[in-house]
Amino acid sequence: MADWGGDRTRRDVLKGAVAVGGAAALSACLEETGDEPVPAGPEDLSSLPARQHAWNGRVRTDDHGNTLLPRHQVLLYLTLPDGGSPSAEDRETVESALRTLDRAYERSSEGLLHSIAYSPRYFDRFDGDLPASVDLPEPRALSPFESPAFDRQDALVHLASDRADVVLAAEEALRGNESTANGRAMDASLTDVFEVADRRSGFVGAGMPAERQDGLDGIPESNPVPEASPLFMGFIAGFRQNQATEDHVTLSTGPFAGGTTKHVSNLRMRLDDWYGEQSFEDRVAEMFSPVHADEGLVEGVGENLGDDSGVTPEIVDGIDAHARRFGRVGHAQKAARANREADGTVRTLRRHFESTDDGEAGLHFPSLQRGITTFEEVREAMNGTDLTDEPTIRQRVNNGILEYIFVKRRGNFLVPPRALRALPTPTGETPGL
Repeated sequence: MADWGGDRTRRDVLKGAVAVGGAAALSACLEETGDEPVPAGPEDLSSLPARQHAWNGRVRTDDHGNTLLPRHQVLLYLTLPDGGSPSAEDRETVESALRTLDRAYERSSEGLLHSIAYSPRYFDRFDGDLPASVDLPEPRALSPFESPAFDRQDALVHLASDRADVVLAAEEALRGNESTANGRAMDASLTDVFEVADRRSGFVGAGMPAERQDGLDGIPESNPVPEASPLFMGFIAGFRQNQATEDHVTLSTGPFAGGTTKHVSNLRMRLDDWYGEQSFEDRVAEMFSPVHADEGLVEGVGENLGDDSGVTPEIVDGIDAHARRFGRVGHAQKAARANREADGTVRTLRRHFESTDDGEAGLHFPSLQRGITTFEEVREAMNGTDLTDEPTIRQRVNNGILEYIFVKRRGNFLVPPRALRALPTPTGETPGL
């Protein structure tokens, strides 16, 4: 159990609480936040969006309109304890627990955003198959140089809030360790049906990586992460013009219309060379494109870019010429080759956040898209294997940021619409509800 005593400041307590989790962490958070009220949700749940993944209109934005994801996040990976099909009672229990959260917390970054998603293995327990409108293969390795573990747990619950105490309280309520959530009685918990197979935590926001970098595996002892950066690699991400809209990633046909698919990868970072050997211009070139570095397009953590990364069609189309001229290519430049429809529409909506799980600098990378194949295509473009004919570009050297990130886990999930979130069948039904 964590030691929450001594003269730790409020920031120190809140910094470590979500990563540690549990009743002691929640108690420490509540001691620090005191009686600060948390906005409650509506009694009439029909006012909530039909899409579980409809978060963008309920979070903060920056001066350029870029979405700012909730600062504290938890992923709970759940399994059903037996291999049979869930019962009507199981569905009632799950829906009751989630419905209580809906009413307990305003659906916002000031309250709580949450969703539940289901894996291919979950749906395999049923006699029928998922419809053709749902592209949900089993997870697999997506590059020739990775050997990830695969997340095949039945379900994934994602909790997010700007308040650490809210994320922890909601988690404890879902686990059956707290009888109330924001003052509302919990009539059921998810652990009445599921077992918690794994818990992962994270954070995102300016200053948070810098606050947490000291002593982390993967971060140089000089603690070089900029104070203004929301991510360990020192740049902002998630520019509005480079993200798919929620409409675009939403399934439009079939029994799960209104849902989406979710790929979640977990990466560890090794940033000694990123900060120790690479200059600022080198990092810009490998994160964005060599043109960005050559023309001085990025200042600091990249706030000057506004709502667009600056990776233009010309930069994308010129990647082979840039490989020859500069001897390297950029991460964003590579990925953009597969992340646009023919009309220029962005295909994926990324909601990644950082992590200190296991005492190392890490990244949780949830990506939403209509079908998992879309994510796989973008990842293939990011691999840059087709660019290694240029002698200076190797599979993991001078090839974007691949030298510094290592995939530990991958998982694929279906995020149903809210009406089907409680243990759905492959045909889009919830018998008993």
